[in-house]
Amino acid sequence: QVQLVESGGGLVQPGGSLRLSCAASRSIFSIVVMSWYRQAPGKERELVAHITSGGNRNYADSVKGRFTISRDNAKNTVYLQMNSLKPEDTAVYYCYAFSGGPSWGQGTQVTVSS
Repeated sequence: QVQLVESGGGLVQPGGSLRLSCAASRSIFSIVVMSWYRQAPGKERELVAHITSGGNRNYADSVKGRFTISRDNAKNTVYLQMNSLKPEDTAVYYCYAFSGGPSWGQGTQVTVSS
């Protein structure tokens, strides 16, 4: 398995931007899919975006056109660039990978509020 540590969350006004980072404890080159999930208070955890080792990306309808997922294999890091943030994007954001077993980060809080 791989250890994952998220960072980059915080408080931002509606319309603002944040970039989340997910740093892995080892090489992610061989990890086929890496993903970002989020969980808002009182709601189930949902998939936000994922990226394959080949660079294919997929997004939840609610974030298409606003969020961009990317991966830097040389830095063992996956990013989530979030633009045009809305109050409904408020949640704890988690990084996920499957490598010999499921691995989750501890999460980073994103709050969108004026």
